[in-house]
Amino acid sequence: MKKIAFFAVGLLSMLAVVSCEDSSSAGASLVQDEVEIVMDSAFTVSGRPVSNDLVQSRTILQLLGSVKADGYGVLSSDIVCQYMPASSIDTLGVKADYIDSVKLELCMYRGAFAGDSTVPMGLQVYLLNKQLPSPIYSDFDPTGYYDSSKPLGGTTYSALIDGADISTDGNGAIYKSIYVDLPREIGLKLYDLFLNSPQTLQTPQAFAKWFPGLYIANSFGSGRVTRINSNRINVYYHSVHKINDEKNPRDTTLYHVSSYMGVTPEVISNNNITYQMSSDLQSMAQEGETILVGPTGYDVEFTFPARDILDKYYSQSGSLAVINGLNFSIPAKDISNDYGLLPPPYILMVKKSQKDKFFATTQINDNLSSFYAIYDSNTKSYKFSSMRDYIVDLVKKGEVTDDDVEFVICPVQVSFYTTGSSNSYYGYYYGYGYGSTSTQVSTITPYVTEPVMAILDLDNAKIDFTFSKQTLGGK
Repeated sequence: MKKIAFFAVGLLSMLAVVSCEDSSSAGASLVQDEVEIVMDSAFTVSGRPVSNDLVQSRTILQLLGSVKADGYGVLSSDIVCQYMPASSIDTLGVKADYIDSVKLELCMYRGAFAGDSTVPMGLQVYLLNKQLPSPIYSDFDPTGYYDSSKPLGGTTYSALIDGADISTDGNGAIYKSIYVDLPREIGLKLYDLFLNSPQTLQTPQAFAKWFPGLYIANSFGSGRVTRINSNRINVYYHSVHKINDEKNPRDTTLYHVSSYMGVTPEVISNNNITYQMSSDLQSMAQEGETILVGPTGYDVEFTFPARDILDKYYSQSGSLAVINGLNFSIPAKDISNDYGLLPPPYILMVKKSQKDKFFATTQINDNLSSFYAIYDSNTKSYKFSSMRDYIVDLVKKGEVTDDDVEFVICPVQVSFYTTGSSNSYYGYYYGYGYGSTSTQVSTITPYVTEPVMAILDLDNAKIDFTFSKQTLGGK
């Protein structure tokens, strides 16, 4: 096994400077030392599409509706979800009898859909009658978890951003609320729970035993899937307050609305997805085209040429060397379709052996076994986060196993911790360009928010490997 001494580039340069102050023969030889930067991009990658029929949602973003797109296929999705209760409610001047109504509010941002914005579609809401499983996957069948003969409510909606239900969040982004009237009894029971059983509200698990959640189904219509960014249950009520006016004592009534519970990252939420892939995509996959299709469909597996990179490094580096960088980028081609479906905004490259664990434990990229890339619509390509630590780690290990080089690429959603005061769901999951600055990756989850597809052009993928080496005594 070949041994190599590693030094920072600055240290290599410092050795040459020190040698100028040494009159010994050793110092004279060091004067002639040279530091050379070597760049190499002569590496190739090949891959293959692999079926990916199910994913874990692990996100509060929800997908509702059905769409058929030529070149893509037919995708439909409905929702099952638990709820997180509010930490407290307003009881000042309020009695149970003062609860007026209850509504489910589903919020969608402008443009948060795939398909036709004008198509009228319907949804139906049902109460779950038992606990959702965990983990839960996109192929979940809610049959047996609700009573189809007892809907709580329903409504029709479009994706047009107009009318009285339009609002603006703290970042200036416009969203629309879809409201569903629910039984007033839900509000009465919630009010009683807050007053008389506070222990039930202490954990999501305890609350889910009392209120298992909702099943939100597409009841009619096709032509659009809508991305729901927040899901909450609002209680509308009034309060009565006495005005102690000596001349005219009276009561005054104030009207309020409060979110008694909502879907949050702490509770189970799932998009139940059914996908019938188009024959065009199936043919492309059978021919070996490296297509990426989501939310379910195809991932891409490939072998990263780490062995070739290290062979080149060992053959050229000499006895003193340092790895400067390793970068990997892949061009992406659009796949023709009639709904303007695009490549996924983010992709994850993760070791094949660790993909399931990555999503099951809600990890983020470590730049050793997992890397993410953002789609650049200008260059039509993905560039992964730095892979320097990955290749340096292999050098330290002294060997490269098959597990080290077998990777899979899949569509993902990347969320960020952001600066600024807004706490909107849209800013949390789409930190770029909405009045907030991304600072750090928060979560990486499977991409289950809308149909996406692309061809990863691995034949023209580019790997740039750079290292510095020092030649002792000019040799």
